[in-house]
Amino acid sequence: MSSEQRKIRVAVVFGGRSSEHEISCVTAGSVLSVIDQDRYEVVPVGITPTGNWVLTSGDPESLRIDAATKALPTVSEEGTDIALPFDTAGQLMTVSPDQGTRRLAEVDVVLPLLHGPFGEDGTIQGLFEMMGVRYAGAGVFSSAAAMDKVFMKALLVGNSIPTSDYVAITERTWRTERKKVLDDVAELGRTVFVKPARAGSSVGISKVRDSSDTDAVVAAVEAAREHDPKVLVEAQVIGREIECGVLESEDGGTPDVSFPAEVHVAEGFDFYDFEAKYLSTSGLTIPAEIPEEATARLRAMAADVFEAMGCEGLARVDFFYTEDGRILVNELNTMPGFTPSSAFPQMWGATGLDYAALVERMITTALRRDPGLR
Repeated sequence: MSSEQRKIRVAVVFGGRSSEHEISCVTAGSVLSVIDQDRYEVVPVGITPTGNWVLTSGDPESLRIDAATKALPTVSEEGTDIALPFDTAGQLMTVSPDQGTRRLAEVDVVLPLLHGPFGEDGTIQGLFEMMGVRYAGAGVFSSAAAMDKVFMKALLVGNSIPTSDYVAITERTWRTERKKVLDDVAELGRTVFVKPARAGSSVGISKVRDSSDTDAVVAAVEAAREHDPKVLVEAQVIGREIECGVLESEDGGTPDVSFPAEVHVAEGFDFYDFEAKYLSTSGLTIPAEIPEEATARLRAMAADVFEAMGCEGLARVDFFYTEDGRILVNELNTMPGFTPSSAFPQMWGATGLDYAALVERMITTALRRDPGLR
């Protein structure tokens, strides 16, 4: 059956092997609750924490944070197993003890609502390109470079886009050059933030108040290494945290940028970590209450970051705005969260693009793109 005779088939892929599995599930639940069922046939595909692909429930209610217990949803191992997810004709492949491997359906586009390693880092994007399947969001290189904050910073610096000073710690340097690494960290300034180089949702981040305290730095690095053997240590920037949403233009022009939002961390939290972001009363002011000139610079820089990193589809760019008016890029997310508390949909809602329209835009932008190498 041709695509003109049936609904557009959208595979919503969520879960995954990273420490952000649960947030990916919450994002998927939010997207599934608004996707246009009259226009699209949705195929919900979950990736379990162990890496199994299964056809799973598309019920948004099963993918929400429990308001009473704060319990987070996960992808169950139960469900129809998927073999190699797609063949080279874009056919979704399933496998079962009774029926063996079979073609389930042709998929027109994939929404990879995955956060962190093995989802937002170019790995699954490469799989989709090998299979010839259209997908939403950034391509292989952009996804990988944005996920790895060390390479992200190198690309920003190479494009004369300001960011904070940092020290990168690899498995080798931590093992063989630890004293030099600790000396370099101490030179960043008194207060530093230590984080996994390739994680998001503020997972595994520590604030070290005295970078000359080697015991504290070592403990923070080891905490980050529980999530990633590569670690980034950044100098503290005293400033307000501002974010902008970016969307690929519909007409091939420069990217569209939302009104900026200012993050307000809930009382009792020292910085914007995982709990402050998802399980607290932390909030946003949209638009951020900053001078018009600064707003214009922020939005222009967000578009510059999107293009410098070779992004497609969508992204969220996080900034620091200092008291003396400087703007520094904190990080870039190529698949920002779509949870009810996430900044990205809230910023676009305030800018005039509601949640359902935002999901529609993500799908239609991906459908315009030819499958294969970008």
